Formats: sequence, C-alpha cells, structure tokens
Amino acid sequence: MRDYEIAKIDPNFRLISGLPEEISWHSCQEAPIQVSGLAVCQGQRFWRLPGSVSSKISENVDLLAKHTAGGRLRFRTDSPYVALQVRLLTGGLMPHMPLSGKSGCDIYLGSLPSVYKKSAFPADESQETYEALLYKAAELEEVTVNLPLYNGVKAVQIGISPQAQLAGPTPYALPLPIVYYGSSITQGGCASRPGNSYQAILTRRLNVDHLNLGFSGSAKGEPAMAQYIAGLAMSAFVLDYDHNALTREDLAATHERFFQIVSARQPELPVIMVSKPDFETVNVERDYDARDSAARREIIRRTYEHAKAAGYENVWFVDGEKLFGACGRDSCTVDGTHPNDLGFMRMAESLEPILRQALRL
Repeated sequence: MRDYEIAKIDPNFRLISGLPEEISWHSCQEAPIQVSGLAVCQGQRFWRLPGSVSSKISENVDLLAKHTAGGRLRFRTDSPYVALQVRLLTGGLMPHMPLSGKSGCDIYLGSLPSVYKKSAFPADESQETYEALLYKAAELEEVTVNLPLYNGVKAVQIGISPQAQLAGPTPYALPLPIVYYGSSITQGGCASRPGNSYQAILTRRLNVDHLNLGFSGSAKGEPAMAQYIAGLAMSAFVLDYDHNALTREDLAATHERFFQIVSARQPELPVIMVSKPDFETVNVERDYDARDSAARREIIRRTYEHAKAAGYENVWFVDGEKLFGACGRDSCTVDGTHPNDLGFMRMAESLEPILRQALRL
C-alpha cells in the first residue's frame, strides 16, 4: 500500500472533500484582491524580481526568482467558505522539505495577528493543479493566502459564495515593506508550510508587509543585486546572506560593499545585519565548522562596526548563534542547516524586538 493511501484509513489525511455546487471564482490578479510580496504579477508571471534584473545576476537567481516565497494574496469576504485553486509552475520533490512547504499554500483568517486555518498542497510530486476548501463564519473578515516557498505558480483562483462580498484588505501598519535578502534559510527552507517562514511570522506579528529576496544557494552579494535593492522603497532591510558566500574571503569581499551600496542610496534606512544560525554544522566539503561560523560572524560584525564609526545610526547586528536560543538548539533544523518550524519561530522571536525598535512600532 502506497503512503498516500493512508487517507482511505484516516479521513483526517484527505486533502479535499469536494467544492460547493455554487461557487464564484476570481483570479487573484483581479481587484479587490491584493497581491503582496511579488515584483511581477501579470499573466502567468508571479515573480519576486523583474526578469530584466534576475537575468543579469545569475542563471540560478533568474530561476529561483520565479518561486513565490513571501508572496501573499489578501482580501476580505463574508463568504461562508473560501476555495483555492492553484496551478503550479513545476512538479517535483525535495528530500527534506514537505510538499506542503515546497509547493503548498496556507490560509489565515483575521488580523493582528491572523490565525492559521487551512493548508493546500498537491497529493504527490506530479500533480500541478490542486484545490482546497475552508469553511468560515459568514462575516466580513480578512483572508491571507501564503504562496509556495520553493515553487512558482501559473495561476491562482479564489472561490467564494456568489452572494458574498469581496473587498480589499485592511492596509498594513506601515506603507512600505521590510526587504529580506539572503540564502535558502531566507527563502524559507525547510518550513512545513509557507506561513511558518520567519518573515511570514514577523509580518503577522508586526503587521508590516515584506519582500522575500532569499535565493537558495545563490545569494552571493552581487553588486547588481545591491543596486536593485538600494532602489527599492522599503521600511527596513535585513541583510542575511552569510550562508551563500562560499568562503570567508568571499564574504569579506562582498558584505561591506553590499551595505555601502544600499546605504549610499538610503542613508536613513534601518539595516539589520544577520550572521548564520547553525554554528554546530560541520561541512567538510565547504570547510564549515564552529570556527568558520565564528570567523564569518566577525566579518559581518566588522561591517556593522564600520557603519557605526562612519555615523550610520540605524544599523543593528544580530549574532546568528543566538537565533535558535540556548535550549534545544539541536531540534531547530531538519538537516543541521535548514530550520524547521521551531527554528523559524525562534528566529522570528529573536528578530521581532530588533525590528520593532528599528521601525518604532
């Protein structure tokens, strides 16, 4: 018996039990539904970077920019149910990340903070279209749909009762998003569902929009990326690409330069510099150990200290070794490197007070 046939034994594993006979479908690209966290949302393009930017940086960034990590659909409705129909960009599996995080969506209701209610994801790696149904109170309330972390979408449809209202979402507390730039951890690997990435957790807690520019294995601190980010309108910037610099020398050659490019354009912008959290990881191939992690941390700290000495007031340094906390650190990843849901929650809890201070919330 194949694993997914467990649904025949336990109905709690069934993905969907059928849609209502009467349902009104709306493209997520149609007003008043609001798409947040994507630079491009037109036709079948749901991209985190414009193609003119991603293609200049690297082939891998150009590919990963088509993943919808951090993308959200937001609206209000008094429908007694919300249906979701998703057409994925590709199929496929990852060995240490469930389909619910890689290719799935999750649905939250309410605000300040919103509350998780439903996951939607394919039944197997070959399924490229899936549906989900959430029953809710027949009252006007906020709905947020978080899009896949390690896949893209070609189309997303929202279904509600034909008699129901569909309205735009309540604005976030600040008009501009927090921008995060970094590695696979930043992209969301390996959260069990999109709403458990640390940025999504922080967005719910802070009520502030975000743009996820995490590129798995491919955030190298390129000047072209720094120039693009420097031109974005944002409320704060989190610089978190330690993991993707191949060596300490690469990190030292790019990190301070990256900060200088951004700060030259936006000298008052709050910038939070983060070092990697997995101090216990040993990777012989890439010469990772605790000493290497500590040396990398000092490179990032040096960027911070130079910025303070140069007169920049809105800069913060976050010691990555403290992100997972002191107790149960070994329970915070799926593979020694990529956080699980516990790891991401602890990262969010560590960063929240710093972002509140930076944003004066």
